[in-house]
Amino acid sequence: MGFEMVMKRVKPTVEDGRRALCEHAAGRARLARARYGPEIDMPAMLRLLGDAEVVRHPVEICFEAAPLEPGEFAYASPCGERPHEGFRLFVHPHFEDRPEALPLLIAYHLVRINYGVVATHEHAEIFGATLLGMTRDEYYETLCALADEIAVEQPAPARGR
Repeated sequence: MGFEMVMKRVKPTVEDGRRALCEHAAGRARLARARYGPEIDMPAMLRLLGDAEVVRHPVEICFEAAPLEPGEFAYASPCGERPHEGFRLFVHPHFEDRPEALPLLIAYHLVRINYGVVATHEHAEIFGATLLGMTRDEYYETLCALADEIAVEQPAPARGR
């Protein structure tokens, strides 16, 4: 009597996919931190933006508020129909002379650039926190404080009647 191996077909769940993406994003952040850190300042961020193992598609940083929604600190806009054509990351001009804040703001958007619409705020927070050596809560609170700086600058639009 021979030994038979029974293979079960396992159907991954949405939760399995979410967890796998979290692990992959954290892995890319650890790789970037090992290569360009441990302190990820703006010069290190610019170097890691050119590393295709960390950031899959080209990214150009632009300091312009026009494409941003009120209270939005940055927005990654595709440069073409396909991701490999790159992205323009519009960052609110309030932060142009704030090199200490820029890596936090930029890191948050790299997950969407890498993984597209399947990436959520959770993945962005995990990536940013891991890259910058912070807890997820510390990273989130710091981002909120930075976003609040521009929310104070930009009054809410008047509501139509």
